[in-house]
Amino acid sequence: MSKILVVGSSNTDMVVKSQKIPKPGETVLGGEFFSFAGGKGANQAVAAAKLGGAVTFLAKLGADELGKNAIKGFEKVGINTDSILIEPNSHSGVALILVDSFGENCISVASGANNFISPQDIIDAKSIIQESKFVLTQLEIPMKAVEKLGEMAEELEVAMVLNPAPAQELSDLLFKRLYLITPNETEAEMLTGIQVEDENSAFSAAKFLKEKGVKNVIITLGAKGAFFLTDHESGLIPAEKVKVMDTTAAGDTFNGALVVALSEGKDIKDAIRFANRAAAISVTSMGAQDSQPFRNQLD
Repeated sequence: MSKILVVGSSNTDMVVKSQKIPKPGETVLGGEFFSFAGGKGANQAVAAAKLGGAVTFLAKLGADELGKNAIKGFEKVGINTDSILIEPNSHSGVALILVDSFGENCISVASGANNFISPQDIIDAKSIIQESKFVLTQLEIPMKAVEKLGEMAEELEVAMVLNPAPAQELSDLLFKRLYLITPNETEAEMLTGIQVEDENSAFSAAKFLKEKGVKNVIITLGAKGAFFLTDHESGLIPAEKVKVMDTTAAGDTFNGALVVALSEGKDIKDAIRFANRAAAISVTSMGAQDSQPFRNQLD
């Protein structure tokens, strides 16, 4: 089985679900409270593991109960946690999430130990990177660590997949080192300056990213599906229609599932279909990792 290394953030999500998301200065009563394991890196690692991937997770946690509980959760789904590091002078990451009656959300993150993942931590993981077929990361950890990961992935000839979330500027050198980038509409617009609204604008944005040197591009379009562009083909793969309860981990589930499918040798279209299916299931229940499907739910 091909190995997948996920490098990224781990948070505990504190979720309040209410009728609407309050405006600045407004208080909304009548909400329900939930606590879930989260963080984009952890979500993607768990999604991949639950779908049958051989996953190692490289992350940094605080020496606190939140961190200990997170590790127990990773081990429960079969993630290799040997590369999880403890930052003794910081708390584990926390995300405060507000979810409205339509399933839309807004999120504020206190990154804590996630901020301490360093380029040296990436260098120290050289043997793990080298053993992996795919390396998947996001932007909830310091950019210098992401850039070092890109450098080492290129050096070791390992395919690096970047989910550029939350959106921020990327260096030209990092673009050139990516096997695949997977922005959503908002992130694609931030990276390209092109407002992504439909298949045509998605093609324009994807072409811009390809010209930056990225080998393959997938732009996720929410309920519309996902648009892809490779050297040989492009197209829109429609999303599955489901009743949405909570979109919190949809993108993370998509990315984790996508890398599993690619690691199994699926072509990009079949990999997107697999990822769309996993993401669709994830939005039908509350929570991030708890809502992510197991493999038998897709087959």
